[in-house]
Amino acid sequence: MNKGIRFTDEFKQDAVAQVVERGYAVSEVAERLGISTKSLYTWKAQLAKSPRVRSEVADQAAEIRRLKRELARVTEERTILKKATAYFARESQ
Repeated sequence: MNKGIRFTDEFKQDAVAQVVERGYAVSEVAERLGISTKSLYTWKAQLAKSPRVRSEVADQAAEIRRLKRELARVTEERTILKKATAYFARESQ
């Protein structure tokens, strides 16, 4: 299968609807759409969660990304300050 292909939420919902609402077999839908059955089962499980839960998961993922960026910035600042401290300690001797 192709790696790195991103499918839209609408595509995923339509694919899952073919299985859940129209009663097609997962393997049939996956073959027709050119996706793996694993992807289709994963999408089905994700969409089985309530919209509120999916929203909370998306919010948490956004918060994690924000915190990772902030951690990287603070770590870089700390490294710069450690180097400056070592520099000025050598200069004062």
